[in-house]
Amino acid sequence: MLRLVAIGLVAGVFSSLFGVGGGLVIVPLLVLAMHFATREATAVSLGAIAITALAGVIAYSFRGEVRPGYAALVGLPAAVGALGGAAWQQRVSSKGLLLAFAFAFGVALAVEAVRRWRR
Repeated sequence: MLRLVAIGLVAGVFSSLFGVGGGLVIVPLLVLAMHFATREATAVSLGAIAITALAGVIAYSFRGEVRPGYAALVGLPAAVGALGGAAWQQRVSSKGLLLAFAFAFGVALAVEAVRRWRR
């Protein structure tokens, strides 16, 4: 139970600071520290993201930094993509999911490194 709370705290901090937390923090920690299956970790992460996102939106709203129109332009297509991704995930092996996650994470790190190098 304490590990789950710690995972949630780390994810919340990452989410508020960088706009990430679920896939990059919760899923790997649930798999590694809690021995969740990949699909179960993903589902728990998505549930946690919904709660985290609501808290973040409320906090940023108090500062007047939420732009609802833009949020809808990004969020509604993202919701459609999430439905498609959830359906697609059910057809991919657990090993394939882990490899795809590692690849996507590696690409994100490489893109960020190149972006910073160009400054």
